[in-house]
Amino acid sequence: MAADHLPIVETRTLVQQWASEDDCDALARKLASSDALRDAFIALHGDLGAGKTTFVRHLLRALGIASRIKSPTYAVVEPHEAPGGLAIFHFDFYRFSDPHEWDDAGFRDIFAGTGLKLAEWPENAAGRIPVADLAIKIEAMNDDTRTVTLHANTVRGSRLLDAAA
Repeated sequence: MAADHLPIVETRTLVQQWASEDDCDALARKLASSDALRDAFIALHGDLGAGKTTFVRHLLRALGIASRIKSPTYAVVEPHEAPGGLAIFHFDFYRFSDPHEWDDAGFRDIFAGTGLKLAEWPENAAGRIPVADLAIKIEAMNDDTRTVTLHANTVRGSRLLDAAA
């Protein structure tokens, strides 16, 4: 295989049922334990109130972030640094509408660099962000449970999916 070509990966999917926030925390802890998370890009899909930001909070706590974790809805991105120096960037593209904002804010450099990237509402930045290693869709059900679908799009994503299983 040529060094400048990524390996072809068969996409894989895992579906979970969350009965409580403890299940959300369990997934976050499993992902946090994987070395594949270090430079991953995780896209988070779901309606308002589905649990995207809650999942990010659990993941950041599992990675050792002890400070306040706020939603980046208005700032678009909130940077964090985990113990050991892991850079983490939590994006929320809900209000994102101007493609020039992408270039002006330096998001291209963040996605090209090292560190964990987490993006809520990634569809609002389509065409600007790369393919996510792991896409997580959280669906709130009528009985307050969640159906969570994890979809691996890369080799790194497959490793994360293995950790989640």
